[in-house]
Amino acid sequence: MTAVNGPVEDLTGRRLVVVTGASSGIGLAAAVDLACRGDQVVLVGRDPARLQAAAERVRETSGERPELFRADFAVLDDVRRLAERLRDAYDRIDVLVNNAGAIALQPLTTVDGFELSIQANHLAPFLLTNLLADRVGRIVVTASGAHRSGVLDPSDLNKPLRRYRPMVAYGTSKQANILFTAEAARRWPDIPAHSFHPGVVRTRFANDSRLVALGMRILPFRSPEKGAETLVWLANQDRSRLVDGGYYHNRRLRRPLRKASDPQLAARLWAASAKAVGIAD
Repeated sequence: MTAVNGPVEDLTGRRLVVVTGASSGIGLAAAVDLACRGDQVVLVGRDPARLQAAAERVRETSGERPELFRADFAVLDDVRRLAERLRDAYDRIDVLVNNAGAIALQPLTTVDGFELSIQANHLAPFLLTNLLADRVGRIVVTASGAHRSGVLDPSDLNKPLRRYRPMVAYGTSKQANILFTAEAARRWPDIPAHSFHPGVVRTRFANDSRLVALGMRILPFRSPEKGAETLVWLANQDRSRLVDGGYYHNRRLRRPLRKASDPQLAARLWAASAKAVGIAD
């Protein structure tokens, strides 16, 4: 993991917003919007070429060139190095947007031994947030209505690998996102934390699936810009008007299914996640 750009500029009087999964889709759309509003955005992504292209898009639209950091969330050591580099670069991160996500169309295990979706979508941002928590002002997490298909078992985070179904694995990771956000709000009362469902968005998820690609041509999928609206709103809304740990859709508080709102399950997930990534509970 390396920072792609040069020295970090003076950010006095400006908010600094770190957006993971910012190379395309919802993350890039949010970064463009936030930069146009005057925020200094930091883009995190896996592919250097796509990161550079995303930076050009932000620069062309807002007039500001963002800082870039590369990290592969399928590798937890990359996440640890990313946290170190962000800590070295910034004394404070006003908003941490945990947006990076993946859906695996076949059962895949990471180098760390976890099913890809649960690691990239939950364990990696869980680790990053914990490593940066002492200097983060607000947390926004991209979750999904797909949590309905989740089968989360904190005692076995690799459960979806057996009789693998892509949307079950993905839904399990999104269930974890909502539970993590609520538990973070309980454990860190000084840090506002919110998750949201962006709607069904036209993203790069379709690249590896002809079925999903076909659906995107037929169904009324949202644009990334529309999907990013609630993210940007949560990043800017006054805390007093939001529910800490809340789950939002279309800028309104929603009630996720019980399996994504059970405080005991959230606490168990936190403990299991901390053990999985090697940090103190």
